[in-house]
Amino acid sequence: MNDAVSATAPHIPVLLAEVLDALAITPGEIHVDGTFGAGGYSSAMAMAQAQVFAFDRDPDAIREGQVVADAHGITLIAGEFSRMVELLAERGIARVSGITLDIGVSSMQLDRANRGFSFQADGPLDMTMSQDGMNAADFLNGASEEEIANVIYRYGDEPRSRRVARAIVEARPLERTAQLAAVVRRALGHKPHDKKDPATRTFQAIRIHVNQELEELERALDAAEELLEEGGRLAIVTFHSLEDRIVKQFLRNRSGGEGVGSRHLPERAAGPQPTFAKPAKAVRASEAELARNPRARSATLRAAIRTAAPISSRSSQP
Repeated sequence: MNDAVSATAPHIPVLLAEVLDALAITPGEIHVDGTFGAGGYSSAMAMAQAQVFAFDRDPDAIREGQVVADAHGITLIAGEFSRMVELLAERGIARVSGITLDIGVSSMQLDRANRGFSFQADGPLDMTMSQDGMNAADFLNGASEEEIANVIYRYGDEPRSRRVARAIVEARPLERTAQLAAVVRRALGHKPHDKKDPATRTFQAIRIHVNQELEELERALDAAEELLEEGGRLAIVTFHSLEDRIVKQFLRNRSGGEGVGSRHLPERAAGPQPTFAKPAKAVRASEAELARNPRARSATLRAAIRTAAPISSRSSQP
């Protein structure tokens, strides 16, 4: 989710060595890459002799990634990773040994002005990963000031969200990324030497909302729980605290780590058996990786191993 990625930076899979360590691939195992992107993780899994099924909802990634997929024997599937159970079932796959998710916007999407994800270059105000449905312009030009403010506050951690929303409504209609960035900068104040562009939070928030990214992540975690076999490995790389909080809470909940309660209260009834073993400690990029790949600076890897426990009714709840 790093919106400051340079447009000239090559795609480098973040925490690749650490992800592969967490996956511990045995040749012949079936592994899922829920976020194919430019194919970095998928290619590495295939080179470790896994049978790889990779998902992406971006038509550009599917079209351009087919060459990489064919070269490595990867099965590339167009669709949201939240639908992996259904889409794999269509191919006769009911259980897998590993699932990897790299959450957020890809460098490929950020780097292309015509996709509208970044304010680094002017482009249409789109931001849709699947290139269909409601886009950023639709939302900003049609939503109420209150709804826009709530989205910017919730998904962008923007403390002055109401000021930004008011400025957006007054400037409508908005059709270009440069227009939106200029409106936000005027609303919040912008000096050339500022370390962070004030438009960053607003762009992030609108993108997350338009693509329902957090809801997709929650559904994907439930799907992973269903698909992974006993001993299956789950590895998730996040770039923002909103995503990481969802993953951390999911793994804590599913590994029985909700807490034991107070000794002064009646003893709780035994809950469902944990569907994941206690998660490994969160991993972040080394100084060496940060030096060669600035995108890694906000990345967090969380990994866990599936137990033999069946999915309970609790597991179907958000």
